[in-house]
Amino acid sequence: MRRNAIVALEAWLNNKRRKPLILWGARQVGKTYLVRDIFAEEYFSNSYIYIDLRVENAIKDYCSETVDAGDIINFISVAKNKKIDSSTLLIFDEIQECPAIITALKYFCQDHREIPVIATGSMVRIKLKRMANKRGAGKEEPFLFPVGKINQLTLYPMTFDEFLVNYNQSLYEYIVSSYRARKPLESNYHELAMDALYTYLLIGGMPEAVDTYLETRDLQESREVLKDLYDNYLADMQLYQASPEAILRSQRIFNNIYRELNKESKNFSPGIIEKGSKVRDYLTALDWLTLAHVVYRSMQLKEHIVSPLSADSDSAFRLFLADAGMFAYQSNATPESFIERNSRNTLSGIFIENYVATELAARDLPLFYWKGKNNSEIEFVIESEGKFYPIDAKKTKGSLPSLEKYKQHNKLDYAIKVSANNYGYSEENKILTVPLYEVFLIAEDLKK
Repeated sequence: MRRNAIVALEAWLNNKRRKPLILWGARQVGKTYLVRDIFAEEYFSNSYIYIDLRVENAIKDYCSETVDAGDIINFISVAKNKKIDSSTLLIFDEIQECPAIITALKYFCQDHREIPVIATGSMVRIKLKRMANKRGAGKEEPFLFPVGKINQLTLYPMTFDEFLVNYNQSLYEYIVSSYRARKPLESNYHELAMDALYTYLLIGGMPEAVDTYLETRDLQESREVLKDLYDNYLADMQLYQASPEAILRSQRIFNNIYRELNKESKNFSPGIIEKGSKVRDYLTALDWLTLAHVVYRSMQLKEHIVSPLSADSDSAFRLFLADAGMFAYQSNATPESFIERNSRNTLSGIFIENYVATELAARDLPLFYWKGKNNSEIEFVIESEGKFYPIDAKKTKGSLPSLEKYKQHNKLDYAIKVSANNYGYSEENKILTVPLYEVFLIAEDLKK
């Protein structure tokens, strides 16, 4: 399957000042598939060496004892019976199993920069943090991250455009060309695009679930894969946490994100998970979930906002699940609610809000929402080139009553309304209407 990140990998490869690359990302988002099966196969054919640090114990043990890049290269060359030079791509997978490799990347950069190196891992930052906490003061030397000596890239679950380009490339191209021409889609095409969007909201962007659906066109089979992935995420929390309490609280947060968003105030309220608890009680668990890229945190802004955007309060925020399919699975909504056009009105609008959050976060756009008086709110505010763009995310048609209150405190270049409506722009009201299936395009424009 085609992934957007392949473009970033190509740019990294062709950069004359290239450094060793760490590819971050949550579990099962396709890091190994992207690096080994797509990138390495296309650009290095038989001249790459793949090392899975979960199973290749000889290399793992050797790399745990030395950070000298030359020694590591020689050992791997002998162990794999393969010459390593500038035409060889070295792939270290699951580096959380051997954190010393991360330190060694500094010396690959300094002494053997000509050799392309990619390291991937799922819970790396979390494991390093645990190691630092366990060492404590006055014991071993603290782990030193190779700041300035590596390039970094984060891989997210497949966004809607990644799903669409693999699901129906012709429709994808039609949507992109219409958006670039600033034209709405004809009604029949609009309905096709909405069908594809709601299929994505049900399946999500976990590559195994998407691949299963593309291969079988069987929603139930894809949902079974999604269920296994969801359970695996919960199980992973037991492997990388420091205490039973942190495990339990991480699992509770993860399992209750739909419930948190579906209440009148969408802000995270620990009291509905654990009676009498406070936000501070959940800080360790929240830190784990965000570091693992399992959830995204959107921080609150109030009244007048200034650049750069910063949270009004550390305790006022909303949480979103990083994958739309897992969010749909957690909600217990029936598949028919997504697939049947007449049934979609029964779905809560928070499915759209979570979806927009994932599309923005996948472009590395920080998440903020605006809260005014009398329950007025704007779901997202994005800063781009020194300007602020409020984004209203709704399932259906409707007005923007909160926008007037927003404008009382802030200059408005134009607002973005994301909904089931077709593309359009109101010069009078300064409102750009973007259909749900074009969120990825407006997100890319804001990122640029």
